[in-house]
Amino acid sequence: MNKLHAKPLHRALFRILRPLARLLLRNGVPYGEFSELVKRAYVEAAMEDFPGKGRKPTDSGAAVMTGLTRKEVKRQREILGGEHTGKLEGLHTNRASRVVSGWVHDSVFQDSDGHPATLAFNGAQGFCELVKKYSGDMPPRSVLNELLRVGMVSMDNDAGKVTLIQRAFVPTEDSEEMLQFFGEDVSDLIATVDHNLVRGEGDEPPFFQRTLTYNNIPPEVVSQWRAYAAEQSQNMLEQMDSWLGPKDRDVSGSQDDAAVQESFRTGISVFYFEEAVSSASKRVRSI
Repeated sequence: MNKLHAKPLHRALFRILRPLARLLLRNGVPYGEFSELVKRAYVEAAMEDFPGKGRKPTDSGAAVMTGLTRKEVKRQREILGGEHTGKLEGLHTNRASRVVSGWVHDSVFQDSDGHPATLAFNGAQGFCELVKKYSGDMPPRSVLNELLRVGMVSMDNDAGKVTLIQRAFVPTEDSEEMLQFFGEDVSDLIATVDHNLVRGEGDEPPFFQRTLTYNNIPPEVVSQWRAYAAEQSQNMLEQMDSWLGPKDRDVSGSQDDAAVQESFRTGISVFYFEEAVSSASKRVRSI
């Protein structure tokens, strides 16, 4: 590794790994288990992302690149061969989320103002029909229970009507879905940073990557800022969703043509952060 870049990269990695270690320990994942996953990621990256002269690296080549033994590369490669690690797998294909997207964008399930309509559970243009259209063979009652659990809908049992109260699928804390969100969001951010670092001057423009941060905000401002940031971020995402959502083949109904067309997974992630700042934490830490 280039010595000029080793230290800054190490510092960046430590900042990433520190909260990751906290999350892993909270969920009972010991170092050995994490280390095994890191080896697997190194082997897959060497095999998939660094092809040599028209062919994938050999076990020997991957061993040289990763620092692992050939035996270990072979073992991890064989494990990977029995697992599906496709990038499209994950929460963004969550069926409940697809139902909500259809509810928001499909005019069949909107009111006269173009907003998601309150739906009868059964009947024409009702919730069951919505689920059948956007969630395949999932039982409507199961989808409804999931949306009720995460607070996305309300149910008037007397009238048999379902109302959408949130447009964005936000899993509950520490749920399996939240951990899936964590894996997708962090990997997307790192992939964006990597793209922007390695692109050449003649390549396509860099992916959008911006952060707004201050480190001397008084405590009494933080609660106001937290609410304001959430409101503005939600408004921005809903505007973008209104533009991009109808163009998705699952929403537009043009899925029949997708078999012969290229597809892209794309989007925008917004997240809020805050931490107490002490004088000591303002100093650069060495690792």
